[in-house]
Amino acid sequence: MAFADLLTAVIGAEPGQKPRDDELDLFGLTHPGKVRRENQDHFLVCTVHQQVVIHGTSLPDTDRLPLRGERLATILLVADGVGGGQAGRKASQLAVETITRYVSSTMRCFHASGRSAEKEFHEALRAAALEAHATVRAEAARRPEGKRMATTLTLALAVWPRMYVLQVGDSRCYFYWDGVLRQVTRDQTIAQNLADKGVLPPERVAASPMSHVLSSAIGGGEATPEVTRLDIRRGCVVVLCSDGLTKHVADAEISERLRVMESSEQLCRTLLDLALERGGSDNITVLAGRARGS
Repeated sequence: MAFADLLTAVIGAEPGQKPRDDELDLFGLTHPGKVRRENQDHFLVCTVHQQVVIHGTSLPDTDRLPLRGERLATILLVADGVGGGQAGRKASQLAVETITRYVSSTMRCFHASGRSAEKEFHEALRAAALEAHATVRAEAARRPEGKRMATTLTLALAVWPRMYVLQVGDSRCYFYWDGVLRQVTRDQTIAQNLADKGVLPPERVAASPMSHVLSSAIGGGEATPEVTRLDIRRGCVVVLCSDGLTKHVADAEISERLRVMESSEQLCRTLLDLALERGGSDNITVLAGRARGS
């Protein structure tokens, strides 16, 4: 079944009014930090729309035509590159470009009811990640430094009233609603794997030297995409970030800044400033999105 047909099958009826474009509050930023010269992070915040492209017309004023149709989806995407020199930055760039092209070019229809193809849709998202994985590996094979070329990939694809989160690596997606912050993604690191097996106590994961050693990465030795589905609503906030933020800012502190946030831009800049104040030892990328209203 085609990716677009899967999207059609999993959307279902909308419980309540879909937010208008002008009700979306979206923002993202990235910073090299205070220690590293190269910023190997890349991010994307965008919306996907039905669109009419005019190749020729006799009409005098095409600006009056409804060329951009309704919003089909909202995409937030973070990739944190791994590798010396320009390799990590190139890996994260390729991952963002490949998966965005894969997802956006195949979206066609979002209005049929039913969720019978939900499992197949998840598999299609995993396939998108594996296509990015293959693209980065192919680039690595032709570059002298390519053997150390890899990246994380965290994608939040919001199709009202649901959101699908695709995860490879240890960049994170958080979901904030009604005063409660939830980490949606699982860090794909050696330390977290040991904790999941009961070998390492959960409270020692953050301090472990294996806490930032990836067990899964786009372009790495292994890529294991994981997909999570969430129901979203007006007023909830989605935050994506690279580990340059979470190395310095605890979940409780992120939650507190979310509680008093004024806008997605203000939130992102506040979290960035906090990470920089505490050393900024890595590249820092923060994205936030919400639909205003209740």
